[in-house]
Amino acid sequence: MNLQDRLDAFKADFEGGKPPYNVPPAVVAIMHRATAELIASGQAERTKKTGETAPRFTLSDQDGHPISSAALLAKVPLVLTFYRGVWCPYCNMELSAIQGALPEIAARGASVVAISPQTPPNSRKSARQNALTFPILSDIGGEVANAFGLRFRLPDYLIELYKGFKNDLPALNADPSWTLPMPGRYVIGTDGVIAYAEANPDYTRRPDPTELLPVLDKLAAQRAA
Repeated sequence: MNLQDRLDAFKADFEGGKPPYNVPPAVVAIMHRATAELIASGQAERTKKTGETAPRFTLSDQDGHPISSAALLAKVPLVLTFYRGVWCPYCNMELSAIQGALPEIAARGASVVAISPQTPPNSRKSARQNALTFPILSDIGGEVANAFGLRFRLPDYLIELYKGFKNDLPALNADPSWTLPMPGRYVIGTDGVIAYAEANPDYTRRPDPTELLPVLDKLAAQRAA
């Protein structure tokens, strides 16, 4: 079962009000409204695209160590994924899928990092819960997500819903702004140019990590030429 199939199965249970979720239809409608408005905003079309130069960044990993994109790209291509946080089940399934594909990614000479707006302790929780062996970087304040065009503010009605869910984003992210990144996946070549870009305002839709492998094969062939 690929990643999207797993996400779809979870979504059907969650939005169908099945135990243990028991989500009322009115709550599902609020979530759908927020997603539809973000899609209609056109923000996804304004994110960084294939062929553009990727913004550079230096962020701390889950253990507080600074990691720079320049240092990573000086060695190998980079697979970069932006996710919302440890509280998001869709994100956790995506991270687990990337971990599962890590041997194939590494065999093609690339490294992987994930970026979220959450604090390092919550990044450690992400790594522990999903048995991750790649770095989780903290983009507190969302500056890097903003540079990629992914950062957006939750509408007020969705903020109230999240508060009811006890998703205290200001505490989780050490940031009062109630902003999140749209999920985004990038492959960046050693020249700093984006070779693959995918951003989706519908957080329930994520590309399977295997989609990255032909891109990485092409980059490896270019380096060998």
